[in-house]
Amino acid sequence: MRLILASGSLRRAEILRDAGIAFETIAAHVDEARREGEPVEELVRRLAEAKARAAMANVSGQSIVIGADTEVVVEGQVLGKPADAADARRMLALLAGRAHEVITGVAVLRLPDGALRVEHETTRVTFAPLTGQEIDAYVASGEPFDKAGAYGIQGCGGRYVKRVEGCYFNVVGLPLARLYRMLREMGWES
Repeated sequence: MRLILASGSLRRAEILRDAGIAFETIAAHVDEARREGEPVEELVRRLAEAKARAAMANVSGQSIVIGADTEVVVEGQVLGKPADAADARRMLALLAGRAHEVITGVAVLRLPDGALRVEHETTRVTFAPLTGQEIDAYVASGEPFDKAGAYGIQGCGGRYVKRVEGCYFNVVGLPLARLYRMLREMGWES
């Protein structure tokens, strides 16, 4: 059975590769706008499913399609990917010295029968205090721009993380143990 990752994320692909899971990639582009009043857990689940369904249009035969979406939440604010350097600075200043949640929705869609499982994982991350100079240097590195919350725990941003409570891989963008269980429940075998 083919396994398809509906994402162009190099980080998600690396998680699967490092776990010894063979897969193909089909980038899925969907409108990621949050609906008014939509809880973050519903947002990430909805977007994960939308990505899986978008990629499904390019898949035939027995396959499982994986969709995922990650958001960062601090003090009730949802931090997606920063729009620009000023937005990245704003996000990092919000995270500095505080705990926040990283919430990832995961959808597993099996073809040809259309069976679907959608779940989410929440991990609590605590950042060290950051100086303005540290924030500016990190933004200048370019790393924050394609990441929810403007940081990558697996890269230079990891030096600012004091504590992780929950799944580390969730913070990177794909909760591996949860995904593995979901795949097994859908009949996938490695």
